[in-house]
Amino acid sequence: MFYDYHMHSNFSPDSHSPMEKMIEKSIDLGLKEICFTDHMDYDVNQTDKFVVNYNEYLHKLNLMKEKYKDKISIKKGIELGLQPHLSDIYSKDIKSHDFDFVICSQHAINKDDLYYGEFFEDKTQFEAYEKYYTELYEIVKKYDNYSVLGHLDLIKRYGKYGHLLDDSLFLDIIESIFKEIINKGKGIEINTSCFRYNLPDLTPSKKIIKLYKDLGGEIITTGSDSHSPSYIACKFDYVYSYLKEINFKYICKFDSMKPSFIKI
Repeated sequence: MFYDYHMHSNFSPDSHSPMEKMIEKSIDLGLKEICFTDHMDYDVNQTDKFVVNYNEYLHKLNLMKEKYKDKISIKKGIELGLQPHLSDIYSKDIKSHDFDFVICSQHAINKDDLYYGEFFEDKTQFEAYEKYYTELYEIVKKYDNYSVLGHLDLIKRYGKYGHLLDDSLFLDIIESIFKEIINKGKGIEINTSCFRYNLPDLTPSKKIIKLYKDLGGEIITTGSDSHSPSYIACKFDYVYSYLKEINFKYICKFDSMKPSFIKI
């Protein structure tokens, strides 16, 4: 049984899929449990559209949980686009609402959304990657109201460099990130959007996942980052097999921000 803990509905402006369509496809695939994690990204220069109305969103999720309760378990999640100056506002948001699961992602740096490319214009590829990981380290030192880090090496999606830099160049700062989050009882996700973006490795990469395990990390969720029904649980059979291969025995699901360990 698979657990898809990263999916978007039309509450996110980059998705046109109603929750019902995502749920029905998940049921058809035989998923045990899903978690909607629609976008909440404050203070981004290029757009102000990635802001969920929490009350409407949670109301809809509660309706869906009730409607489909005999067919699938549906959890209430959110994906936060963190920047260091937003820690206080996001902490207040999460403490004020009833979430099962929160993804801490970094989509923008200095208010520039990585997707649009301005962030990369005055930097070498090394400088861009280094800034990304350093900024993420500053975020996890300050912000605690989340469950897992989303698509940790997201920087690889963007920049139009034609090649990726080796993870070994940044393992020191990534190790610092992991020591911080492991100490605080936080986890990481394996995000299978890598297949949609034609990346050569998982997201995060196998080298980074192995580092997380070697440092004592145990909390892992699996998420397709799907914005349409066709990508739900994409390549989860491969991911679960890989996790078993490197001796992870469990993946996690969440209830009221508390992890439960499910044997693979």
